[in-house]
Amino acid sequence: MNPIEAMAAALVVANVALVAQRSVWNYPVALVAVAIYAWVFAGARLYSDALLQVFFFAANLYGWRNWALSRAATGEVVVEQLDARVRAAWLIGGAGACVLWGTLMHRYTDAAYPWWDAGIAIASVAAQVMQARRAIESWWVWIAVDVASVPLYAAKDLWFTCGLYAVLLALSIHGLVHWQRARGRHIPAVAA
Repeated sequence: MNPIEAMAAALVVANVALVAQRSVWNYPVALVAVAIYAWVFAGARLYSDALLQVFFFAANLYGWRNWALSRAATGEVVVEQLDARVRAAWLIGGAGACVLWGTLMHRYTDAAYPWWDAGIAIASVAAQVMQARRAIESWWVWIAVDVASVPLYAAKDLWFTCGLYAVLLALSIHGLVHWQRARGRHIPAVAA
């Protein structure tokens, strides 16, 4: 097992635990974790996941700013909920992006599992953006990502990462419950 992969996995666990608690300090931890994982995934020929880490780096910078502004305005990171129209747009857009990205990975790379990897990557992009915007729906998408990721990483013998996603599944469920409780204190739905 790769010690660099293990270090990245430990940082991701710390990051998600901080996200679940709505701590802005999750962002510096995330930046280091995604930088390391970009290297790990490129070495495993999971190109969608490697490129995803570059996106995560930028999205974490955006999320850090957004969460800090929310905390400064209210004293805490406020949880929001998407309206039905916006949820439908995310679903339709995500499905289209998955088909496009999977096709590109299948036709133009030697990706190990282009469709599976693309589905996880696109869902992760959606979840990360929703989470940066503090939308509770992000946790449902993360749960789906975690369930799909465990067997993919097992198939690639990325055992620390496989174990990581099993732990992330539990943390995502915890995050959903924690955010649902916090959401109960803030009512309006938002279009994000």
